[in-house]
Amino acid sequence: MSRLEPRALRRIRHKRVRDRIRGTTDRPRLCVFRSLNHIYAQVVDDSKGQTVACASTLESEIMAEVDGKAKTARAELVGSLVARRALSKGIAQVVFDRGGYKYHGRVKALAEAARQGGLHF
Repeated sequence: MSRLEPRALRRIRHKRVRDRIRGTTDRPRLCVFRSLNHIYAQVVDDSKGQTVACASTLESEIMAEVDGKAKTARAELVGSLVARRALSKGIAQVVFDRGGYKYHGRVKALAEAARQGGLHF
C-alpha cells in the first residue's frame, strides 16, 4: 500500500494521462478539475499554450442555476456551458482529460453534458 496522500496519487495519475494526451489546434484538450465544492472545465490548445474556453460553478452566468442543486447537476451545467463556449469559438472536437479522476460521478456528468451540448470526443 502506498504512503502517498490521495492528492499526490491523483497528480501521478494525471501526469500519466497527460503523457498520452495532447491538445492540438484542430482537437484541443477538455480538462476537468474537481474541488470539494466546485468543478472547473477548460478547453486548452497545448500547441499554443492557450485556454480557448472555460467554465466553472463560480461563473456568474450559471450561479443562480447552481444554488440548491446537487454537485452532479452542477457539473452538468458546467459541461453544457463549456460546450456552448467551445462551439461559439468553432471547436467541435476535443480530447477529454479527466485529470486523474475516475470517469464517474461529477466528471462523467460533465463529460456527458458536454457531449449533449455538441462536443465530440
